[in-house]
Formats: sequence, C-alpha cells, structure tokens
Amino acid sequence: MSSLGDNLARQRASAKLLSVRELTVQFTTERGRVRAVAGVSFDLAPGETLGLVGESGCGKTVTAMSILRLLPTPPAQVTGEIFFQGENLEEIPDSRLRQIRGNHIAMVFQEPMTALNPVLSVGEQVAETLRLHRGLSHQEAWRQAGAALARVGFPDAAARLDQYPHQLSGGLRQRALMAMALACEPELLIADEPTTALDVTIQAQILALLAQLKAELGLAVLFITHNLGIVAQTADRVAVMYAGLIVEQAATAELFRQPDHPYTQGLLGSVPRLDFKRPPGESLSPIAGHLPAEPPPGCLFRDRCPLAHGRCLKEPPWVEVSPGHLVRCWNYA
Repeated sequence: MSSLGDNLARQRASAKLLSVRELTVQFTTERGRVRAVAGVSFDLAPGETLGLVGESGCGKTVTAMSILRLLPTPPAQVTGEIFFQGENLEEIPDSRLRQIRGNHIAMVFQEPMTALNPVLSVGEQVAETLRLHRGLSHQEAWRQAGAALARVGFPDAAARLDQYPHQLSGGLRQRALMAMALACEPELLIADEPTTALDVTIQAQILALLAQLKAELGLAVLFITHNLGIVAQTADRVAVMYAGLIVEQAATAELFRQPDHPYTQGLLGSVPRLDFKRPPGESLSPIAGHLPAEPPPGCLFRDRCPLAHGRCLKEPPWVEVSPGHLVRCWNYA
C-alpha cells in the first residue's frame, strides 16, 4: 500500500475505537498449518458493545487474543491489520504495546481460577496492575486496589485485599478479574465468556455490573460468548462467527428479528425461548453436523446448510441486506 493509502487507512480506522481488517491466524502443527481465523473484519465505536458469537472452536478467543498480540509466534502466524485509535497494533514495538495493554485495552478471561495467580492475594494482583501501568507506589497502589474492588461490588473490599483466590466464590473471583481489568480505566474491555462458569443468579449480577461500569466509564466492550441470551441483553451489535469467519453482522434487534444467514437461523432455532410458542409436535432444531476440521471450498457452512446448492461451491460475497446488516451467503433472500 502506498503512503497515501496508509494515511487513508489510518484516517478511516481512527473514526472507530477499534478496527480489525482481514485478520487471519494460522497455527503450525505436526500435521501442517491449521487456520483458526480466516479474514475477520469488524469495527467497534467508542462506548459501543459488540457481541462476537458462535459455537465453541469457531475462533472467537483466538481473535480476541490476536488483538493484544497474546498468541505465541510461532506456532501462531497472524496477518491483517488491527487499528486502535488509529494506531496499527500489528506494527508497533512491544514497548508501545505494553503501554496500551491494561491502560487502554484490558481483557477479562473466561476462567478466573486459572487467570488469577493462586499464590498472590487478590489485593496484590490488582495493585500490581496499577504499579505496572500507572507507576504508583506500593502504598498508593494498595489503596487504589481497595477502591477498584469496591467499584466492582466486592463486599467489605478493604478487608478482602489479603484474601487469596481459593478463598473467594466464583462470582467474587470474576469480580476480582474485572477489578484488575478496569483499575486503569481503559477505553476498551475485551470480555471473553466472563459468565460461563457461573450460575444464573451470579451471571445476572455480573452482567448488571458490567452494564453499570460501561455507563460510568464510557467503555467500549467486545463481548465474546456462545450465549445468545446474553448477547440480546448486552450488545448493541452482533457479529456471528463460523469456522473462523464472520458470516453475519447487524444491530442486535435487527439480527434477532431477521436473521438472514442459515447458520444464524440455526443458532436461534436451537435456543429455548419463553416468549415463543412452537407449533404442537415441533421441537428445537439443532444444527446438523459439526465444525469442519478442514475448510471446504466455497461457503464454509455448505456441508451443514439445508439450503446449499451448486453456487455454494464458490465463496459468497458480503451483501448489505439493509443498512448496517451484512450477510455472507448466496441464499440470504
């Protein structure tokens, strides 16, 4: 790309908080290269929540970790462009990326018991984040760690600073991860299945807390989940991912009202709903088959799609079926 093209790309990317373009991730294995992400592109505006949904193994977490360059290289090979506030994260040196991590982009992982260090107190782990990214003294970092725990709803936060992860419930461990992620008040939070291991009551509390903090801090959130119910509650827009590729994007209400990709229709058809009465004798409709180990030619969903025909042997283009509603399918109509 020419220097003029570089400038234009940066100008377009800077209009969004995060702009991902043609992200592809491959892993080198004993059996050769395996493609985990296949040309993913999406934008995220300041203060917006984008739900990235799809079944397990479709590449959601790999996409998230690629944004922060957390994948080991090798075996991972990452190509594409990731702009954050107009700055290409794939080109900046590690020293600059360390300034962005934590301070400007933070991530909450899906398994708090493995994400937290079992031999350090919760207070020490939150304080370490503040010392590393904000350069605070030990005493000031400890004080602000207590305030960070209190902000995420820790009961008697100051008294719990000395507790270890195994002394906390699953819900409090997840709150501790959120305190670490938000201690430096980043502009973007990547939440990777943050409620998966929690019961529904605690899950609802965590989602309410996330909505409250998003409003207070003006956070943009990339919310990764396989749970369409959570997406309906939390996301402004939804990107549906299948076999490493985004196949449909739309505003949340539009996607639930009019899903156009057969895979999206299959996801929604396999979810129980209290507000929808199915005809007598009609049961839930699971999606046949499984994710392909080797991507087929043409449409990646072709082998599982009830509408597949000869044209699906060719890769489908993006089609804008309505303003902001994009689908990658020959049969969208």
